[in-house]
Amino acid sequence: MKTGLYIHAPFCKSKCPYCDFYSLSDISLADEYTKKVIGLVAEGGRLFDTLYIGGGTPSVLGGERLQKIICAANLSENAEITVECNPSSADEKLFTALAAAGVNRISMGLQSAVEEERKSLGRLSGRERAHEAVMQCRKAGIENISLDLMLGIPGQTLASLDESLDFCLSLGVPHISAYMLKIEEGTVFYKRECAGALPLPGEDETCEMYLHTVKTLKKHGLYQYEISNFARPGMEGRHNLNYWDCGEYLGIGPAAHSFINGKRFYYESRIRDFLNGKPPVDDGTGGDFEEYVMLRLRLAEGLRENAVKERFHRSIPSEYYEKARFYASKGLVNIFDDGFALNENGFLLSNSVIGSFLT
Repeated sequence: MKTGLYIHAPFCKSKCPYCDFYSLSDISLADEYTKKVIGLVAEGGRLFDTLYIGGGTPSVLGGERLQKIICAANLSENAEITVECNPSSADEKLFTALAAAGVNRISMGLQSAVEEERKSLGRLSGRERAHEAVMQCRKAGIENISLDLMLGIPGQTLASLDESLDFCLSLGVPHISAYMLKIEEGTVFYKRECAGALPLPGEDETCEMYLHTVKTLKKHGLYQYEISNFARPGMEGRHNLNYWDCGEYLGIGPAAHSFINGKRFYYESRIRDFLNGKPPVDDGTGGDFEEYVMLRLRLAEGLRENAVKERFHRSIPSEYYEKARFYASKGLVNIFDDGFALNENGFLLSNSVIGSFLT
């Protein structure tokens, strides 16, 4: 079974008002953090097929620290190595250092190409800097670039969404992640929404934006392979595909989660505890059939007989097909000869639809 390695870099220049990921604006502990991660990465001798450095904003660590972390990992020959970057903290020097360390994929936090929307999201750089960062990344030799977009953000309309989509498509990137904004408790946006001071599009309008995004990207050769992810054929993100296939992964860093040998565990969201060697917290078992179904139905490929038989030595239960036929009659599910999958309309109701298969 393939194994992914995730490293959480909990540092940001500033906290975005919608973000509830664990991060710190003080990078004074960056060297100590890097040393600790290197020590943990080198333990165990496990071989990893993918490495994903996320955050936070890993690019604020700089090229030298990231190089050391990447070089400490025991990676397979053709491993996918992804680093998240923000245009405001990435430059030609950084991309050159990452390419030299073997990085072959960059996930860049664009969120919007509309200046007013970027400001409302707390982004520190403008559209021109985002364009420049993509060009610098390519100049360094990294062609596999993913851009993040957000849907349903303050002030967004179908017209402004098209501006962001057109910007991404003009850059010719092979992968786009398009996430609908979720207001998380404890964030600045949550407080603003509670005060009635967050001008969000309505639910119907946000759904329309999502379906419009799916249609537009497909028209330009980026096909939906997961609820929020679109790629040219063969350019799907291998690291996240491993998550959705209920594969194994090791997470290192404060707030990082792991699933190894059927066991789940995680580091608590406190960097000092992590640096002092506090062990991960047990989070029970995982990988059963129900969890596999829940994750696989996030994928456009859906649930397939051969994969289920190979992993669980059983067929897809008949009652699952009964429910699939019901949802197909509602236009939410596509049924194949060997399984079924949610379509773009089903993805809009994924929580309730997927949940119904598990009850």
